[in-house]
This record gives sequence, C-alpha cells and structure tokens, in this order.
Amino acid sequence: MTDYVGALRLGVNIDHVATVRNARGGAYPDPLRAAKLAQEAGADGITAHLREDRRHITDADIDGLMEVLEIPLNFEMAATPEMQAIALRHKPHAVCIVPEKREERTTEGGLEVAREENQLAHFIAPLREAGCRVSIFIAADKRQIEAAHRIGAQVIELHTGAYCDAHSEGRFADRDAELERMREMSAFAHSLGLEVHAGHGLTYETVKPVAAFPEILELNIGHFIIGESIFLGLAPAIAEMRRLMDEARD
Repeated sequence: MTDYVGALRLGVNIDHVATVRNARGGAYPDPLRAAKLAQEAGADGITAHLREDRRHITDADIDGLMEVLEIPLNFEMAATPEMQAIALRHKPHAVCIVPEKREERTTEGGLEVAREENQLAHFIAPLREAGCRVSIFIAADKRQIEAAHRIGAQVIELHTGAYCDAHSEGRFADRDAELERMREMSAFAHSLGLEVHAGHGLTYETVKPVAAFPEILELNIGHFIIGESIFLGLAPAIAEMRRLMDEARD
C-alpha cells in the first residue's frame, strides 16, 4: 500500500501554452520554455496531453520535453494504438489514460473503465512492462476505482471538474457533496493500494479542500495556472498554488 507523505506534489500542465502558440500557427509561446520555467519554479512534474487532433501539444513538443526535462513527464493520452506506440517509444515516467472526444473543448469526464475493463487491461500491460507508471483518469466512483485496480493501474487521478464547476456556479450543496465523495473515494482507493492523484479545473479558491486529503499525493493543474501567469508571471503563479497546497497540507 502507498505510504502517506507530508508533501503534496504539483504537476503543471502546459497544454494551454501550446493552445496560445497554435492560435497564430507560429513558434511562440514555446511550451518547452514554459516547462523549464515551471521546473525552475518548483513544479514536481510536467503534464502534457497529446490529443489525436494535435490541437495543442504536438509530437515535436513531446520529443523536446523528453530531452530537456529533469522532472517527470506525465503523458496524457487516449487509449488508442497510435498513442500507445508513441508512449512506448518515449517511455515517459507516467502515462495517464484519459477519455477523449474530438468535439470537446477539454476533457469532460472520467474514463469509463468498468465498461471497457478487458480492453484497457490489455492496453496498459505493455506500458507497465516498459516501465511507465499507469494512471487512469476517473470520476470519484467506487465502481470505476475497483475496475482501475483490477486492470493493473498503479495510479488513479480523480476528476475534480464537477466539484470546481459547482463552486464556480454557486451550487454549494452540490460542491460539498462532490467534495465528500472525493474524500471517501480517495480513502477507498488508497485502501486498495492505489496511488491517488487529482486534477481538472482547480483554482486558488478550490485547491485547498482537495489538497487537504492525506491520501492524495499529487495535483495536476494547468489551465488556471497558465491563465494566472498572464497577470502574475508563471513562476509567481506556480508559487502561489504551491503555497496554498502546502498550507492545506499543514
């Protein structure tokens, strides 16, 4: 079983630096520069989602990240043969399997593991054999957590989007119910020996209650940090998120 640790890791997602770059079709802003700045600012890892339509992160970005990073790369990807082949070629520290629809603006929900258990078990086996830590991005749902455990995932990442949306929309009863669900399910996943991460939509306002759960060892945050960096700079935006996370942990 995964041991508790005092410190909570922060993974910085750089996808939306690439979104801004791709809006003009040029070379700037450079996601690799953002990744290196995040590394210098104290990020524990970098997350990048290589989508099938390459709407933000590109293959060249992944090549560059593997060359320059001194901290782990968390490679988010759909469960497709193309993405599996790319992951097996690069062998990043971690791969996070996420659902993906071409028409969605961002990842809208957790992966349906229980319904596709056999297929996913076969899909992740070569990734584990290659030395990648396999994470499954799922809702805080007992059935999905049990299925992720059965297929051999080492990590689950709980989708915090419903909690964050309820907070921003002022649906505080729904927010509190979702937070309680995440608290219970993070403890349940830990009891199975799974490492627990969380992410999606977290902000300065919403991060502390999630960061306070002792079973959660890593938060992956991107869009908000990149947005705040327009006003604060990337390093100060990361530093403030880290401060809030550490404060919640204490």
